[in-house]
Amino acid sequence: MKENQLIKRQNKVITLANLISLLRALSAIPIIYTLAYPEYSGITALLILFAILSDALDGYFARQAGEITYLGKWLDPIADFIVIISIMMYLVMNNLFPYWFFYFYLLRHIIIAALSIYCMNYGYLILKSNWWGKWATGISTLGIFLHIFELDSLPWLKMFSIYVATSLLLISMVQYLKQFIISIRSNHD
Repeated sequence: MKENQLIKRQNKVITLANLISLLRALSAIPIIYTLAYPEYSGITALLILFAILSDALDGYFARQAGEITYLGKWLDPIADFIVIISIMMYLVMNNLFPYWFFYFYLLRHIIIAALSIYCMNYGYLILKSNWWGKWATGISTLGIFLHIFELDSLPWLKMFSIYVATSLLLISMVQYLKQFIISIRSNHD
């Protein structure tokens, strides 16, 4: 299907995909709660897996139903951000995760969100996700998961995944900044 055929009602709010994204954002609450109790580690793992699967499912259902919406384009990455930053914050506060990555991740998202809002406010563009960002989110999630559930046989993997995620986050940020610059320059000419 072509993209213009997929988007039938961009202003629609209540869609299955948007509800899935909203549930993912709300899943941060029980994930953080269960993280506080080691005896609930199995439930924590299931909740994190739900969040990961829901990230794939919301886009799939949106495309299948022809309901790629403006809200969904914002809600999906915001839901990812809420879950990831909430878990990282909990882990950092308990000295279980590198604080520098938390602050880097947070600052990167603030910069991209601020520029997105600026550009939307002046009608320049609606930011589209890029594959670098999708991979960065996936590898960040892996790094977080490995900081919660350590693999004794691969102790190096948890920090390696954080370093790879950092590289991918930087590359995706450069890609987003290029989009902003091109959009702003083309609208000022």
